[in-house]
Amino acid sequence: MDGFLQKLKGLDAYPKVNEDFYKRTLSGGVVTLVASIVMLLLFVSETRSYFYSATETKLVVDTSRGERLRVNFDVTFPSVPCTLLSVDTMDISGEQHHDIRHDIEKKRLDAHGNVIEARKEGIGGAKIENPLQKHGGRLSKGEEYCGTCYGAEESDEQCCNSCEEVRDAYKKKGWALTNPDLIDQCTREDFVERVKTQQGEGCNVHGFLDVSKVAGNFHFAPGKGFYESNINVPELSALEQGFNITHKINKLSFGTEFPGVVNPLDGAQWTQPASDGTYQYFIKVVPTIYTDIRGRKIHSNQFSVTEHFRDGNVRPKPQRGVFFFYDFSPIKVIFTEENRSLLHYLTNLCAIVGGVFTVSGIIDSFIYHGQKALKKKMELGKYR
Repeated sequence: MDGFLQKLKGLDAYPKVNEDFYKRTLSGGVVTLVASIVMLLLFVSETRSYFYSATETKLVVDTSRGERLRVNFDVTFPSVPCTLLSVDTMDISGEQHHDIRHDIEKKRLDAHGNVIEARKEGIGGAKIENPLQKHGGRLSKGEEYCGTCYGAEESDEQCCNSCEEVRDAYKKKGWALTNPDLIDQCTREDFVERVKTQQGEGCNVHGFLDVSKVAGNFHFAPGKGFYESNINVPELSALEQGFNITHKINKLSFGTEFPGVVNPLDGAQWTQPASDGTYQYFIKVVPTIYTDIRGRKIHSNQFSVTEHFRDGNVRPKPQRGVFFFYDFSPIKVIFTEENRSLLHYLTNLCAIVGGVFTVSGIIDSFIYHGQKALKKKMELGKYR
């Protein structure tokens, strides 16, 4: 048994030195103090990293199909009245939505940016089309206008070209005009009156759009837009003198917010130069999945963007407005929050202690032997 213990004693990798042979130095004390401080700082840093989750990033091919995209926006136009501002969307699959009103709120702003009125009833006023003719169709180019009296005509030749003439025709018949909002002439005159009232105002538009997950665009157009020959053109020809589309993007995101997301257009603003035109944003949307430490997944998107201004003094004349053209990246980014294991934490602590202790020992040995050699040479008279 004693022989086995002696053999086991011979395996000791940490031989002990008698304290009588220890020699403590000032340089060794300084090195020990510095090493202790370094170890303490590294210990605190490693402990903080252990208690905070790390995020792992992975790239995969996006194979999802048939999904929808939510576009959140908050844009301010300081020089375009809310009545004249419409929101339209269209995509390459042919899906189109014009003058969108639901899930959007508008705020009328004065010249100083203060809110005058906020309503959730849509972006523009009533939809204004070409005047309604007596025969039931809309006024076409080159045709003489003869408005309908809505059954109150006294003769086949009578025309009612204004809201007041319709009211007079009803009055002569002894009828009550209970709902002027359904009368084309009254609707048009009310729209013009609102345009005059809101002249010099601005508009803040915020809300969200639900669109198909295919390439497309959404845009803010001054004046009602309609789709014709694959080109959007304004209906309000009376306002052809131009619009000031200076704007500020307070918020623009695609999908749900998640920790660490950066939306590059938040807070971006652009001031229109002397000539009007079209301002375009070309956006590349990157599908993203964020999985938190509890395993909850957030399906969202990140995006990058480039910008371009098209001058309005060119042919063919582009529609004035602010356009956001978006396309999708075929690569999906997956962020996963992970906690490090306890064994990994303990391994790092051991590495810190052992590494600092070894390096400090090398430095102390270098200083001690350097001082010893220098002192010996001084004793031999080589240094004076």
